[in-house]
Amino acid sequence: MFRDRTEVGRLLAERIKKIHFRNPVVLAIPRGGVPVAREIAMAIRAPLDLVITRKVGFPGEPEFAIGSVTQEGHLIVDRKTVSSMGVSEKYLKEETERQTEEIKSRMERYRGKRPYPDISGKNVIIVDDGIATGNTILAAIDSVRRKNPASITLAIGVAPPDTVAKLSRSVDSIVCLETPEPFFAIGEFYASFEQVQDDEVRRILMEFSSDSRVS
Repeated sequence: MFRDRTEVGRLLAERIKKIHFRNPVVLAIPRGGVPVAREIAMAIRAPLDLVITRKVGFPGEPEFAIGSVTQEGHLIVDRKTVSSMGVSEKYLKEETERQTEEIKSRMERYRGKRPYPDISGKNVIIVDDGIATGNTILAAIDSVRRKNPASITLAIGVAPPDTVAKLSRSVDSIVCLETPEPFFAIGEFYASFEQVQDDEVRRILMEFSSDSRVS
């Protein structure tokens, strides 16, 4: 069991430092991935920013994810599957638009009006505190891939083995501290797993936006 997200970030940073990335950029999945990513970005002296995605829930059951939306508004979904479930194209279109607006709102809430970093040709490290199914983070990977990075590495504290295997096909490398079975929830592997507040996300991003180490 990990003590908290800071410990996970430091443990991941120790592994990532050994890879010796050139021109790294760290992108955190908010909100839980931000304190983890902070430790990594500090350790490798890299810029820190966000990549935000939103899940698309089944009609009437928003917690049952059937797809995900990138921050550019691209829908990641198995259309044959959702069609067999009776989900209409109209619903998918409307939900994609709604979630895209929510992403824009959150980006401005956390980042203000700062321009998004140019990650073309950079070695991008996507960070989260843990992953369960991996469905939503596929949208984050898709979003980053469209910006032509040199490589994409996924750095996470904990995830089930089958999820790691699935995601490994979509990125260049994965650094995952633990892959336990059985796996029920990310929080069960943390002694402290309190919700990260919006103010903490903004504070950490501001710390890096004015930090000469990452300029």
